[in-house]
Amino acid sequence: MHDHRQRFAGARVARLATAGADGRPHLVPVVFAVVGDVVWSAVDAKPKSTRALKRLANITAQPHVSLLVDHYDEDWARLGWVRADGTAEVLGLGASGTAGALDALTAKYPQYALQPPAGPFVRVAVTRWSGWSATGGTVHDV
Repeated sequence: MHDHRQRFAGARVARLATAGADGRPHLVPVVFAVVGDVVWSAVDAKPKSTRALKRLANITAQPHVSLLVDHYDEDWARLGWVRADGTAEVLGLGASGTAGALDALTAKYPQYALQPPAGPFVRVAVTRWSGWSATGGTVHDV
């Protein structure tokens, strides 16, 4: 588990999979920080058509989510991925844990030092880390 979490935490971007009340999947790239067994992300100032994002509505309707990071290489002996499955919640700035999340996000992404995300924040309590690497050749579930 520690190895999966460490590999996940070192990635620069993850794909967040949510589903709405209608069951339709929704997949978006997100920047994130890992604090223990919690993955944090925030709505930031990058251009968006609206701040009422589909992922936030989906999490409110159905809190079970997955996040995936992967490494692709033309040398297929170097392929790998890690997935974090868990329960998500949407929190406003100032809610419990968001100050630490903002610190962790700013430490990982220097862009946030100049323009910190105002939120809302997405907190994913990870219940299962899993992964695969070509060098290990097997899926490791924890």
